[in-house]
Amino acid sequence: MKIAIIGGGAIGLLFAYYLNQKHHVVLYVRNRQQMDILRRKGLFLHKKDHTYKTELEVRNISDWGRFDEDVSIICVKQYHLKNLLDESGLTETHPLIFVQNGMGHLKIIDKLPTQNVSVATVEHGALKSGDCEVIHTGEGLTRIAVYRGENQELLQRLIDPLGDDFPFITEKDYYKMLVKKLVVNAVINPLTAVLKVPNGQLLDNPRYFELLTGLFHEVKAVLHLENEKEYFNNLLQVCRNTAKNRSSMLKDIEEQRPTEIDAILGFLLEEAAERNIPAPYTTMLYQMIKGIELQNMEG
Repeated sequence: MKIAIIGGGAIGLLFAYYLNQKHHVVLYVRNRQQMDILRRKGLFLHKKDHTYKTELEVRNISDWGRFDEDVSIICVKQYHLKNLLDESGLTETHPLIFVQNGMGHLKIIDKLPTQNVSVATVEHGALKSGDCEVIHTGEGLTRIAVYRGENQELLQRLIDPLGDDFPFITEKDYYKMLVKKLVVNAVINPLTAVLKVPNGQLLDNPRYFELLTGLFHEVKAVLHLENEKEYFNNLLQVCRNTAKNRSSMLKDIEEQRPTEIDAILGFLLEEAAERNIPAPYTTMLYQMIKGIELQNMEG
């Protein structure tokens, strides 16, 4: 298959490396310097004290939609989506796969005329260490589900050649899949970003664990989660599996980039308002992250 991957961040580079082993990947990036370096040097993946290299086709993101890829995997942050899609030359029949945190992107997807859309969640740990380098910090799964249209055959053509090196799992219920990831992102990301600690500290520090538990129960109430134990155990397991990792939101704060707080806690606050459910933990953390973003912009 010929696959377009949109975005040269950590997840975009991670996907580009692994999928390029079995498919023909075209990576679209916004930064011309990154494009030139990738074309000149190739893409390097660092994993468990080993370094691997792949050569791949790289184009400017302004050219996306003007070529003949079979599917596009969109790995940009949620706050870049609207402008990206507005500027693209996509046809209504071109299949899209969205890989974003939170659930705010669903409102953007719903406005698209695109017939075949899937959504995915990523459980890998990845860290971009340079324009042409990505560190695979933790192995996991990519879960993918059809959101609209008849994509199952296309997804199997994408997934089957990858095997166990970069495993995908297809899910029947896109909403439950996204909610499960949302719970993790809504609890771990803002808490670690404000406290400035690796994920494992939320379990190891009893005071932080109280905050984790309180925020989880609030998220559970807003989302009307029925199987509380399943979601809570999954949250704890992710914390354990990524104990040494710094969350993507913490890294965004440290590097003074915008965060995905609107797609994560912003979405939850909208849900809470619609259902008239108080959400003091969520409100406080949302305002704190937005305040840090504002301070970074002014500083």
